[in-house]
Amino acid sequence: MNLKSLAAALILSGIAQLAAAANPLSVHVLNLQDGLPSAQVDVTLEKQAGKQWVALASGTTNADGRIPALFPEGERFDKGIYRVTFKTGAWFAARKTDSFFPEVPVVFVVDGKVAHYHIPLLISPFGFSTYRGN
Repeated sequence: MNLKSLAAALILSGIAQLAAAANPLSVHVLNLQDGLPSAQVDVTLEKQAGKQWVALASGTTNADGRIPALFPEGERFDKGIYRVTFKTGAWFAARKTDSFFPEVPVVFVVDGKVAHYHIPLLISPFGFSTYRGN
């Protein structure tokens, strides 16, 4: 790689990191079975409106098992109850691995006290764990 290509790659990487940092929601999926990031997990984001859930966004985890910017660009991340659903069953099935949970819904409250919410998910074929990350 020449110097110009390296500089361009570093600039693009920095721009991508800044864009992700400005987004109020990120997710990360790690597979406890092999200790590796879980690339290609489909994820949806919804907001509760009364008794209904309203779809806001969807994405697929990257090679690092992350979606660094899941919330729709240009929208307000208002206080409320949100749900991120990880499509774990399809992910395990694509790897010819039986699993117990077809999806993992994580319901959380946005209270406006922090600017960024991060939801990590640790998965195995027969269990999962999550927590409020930063």
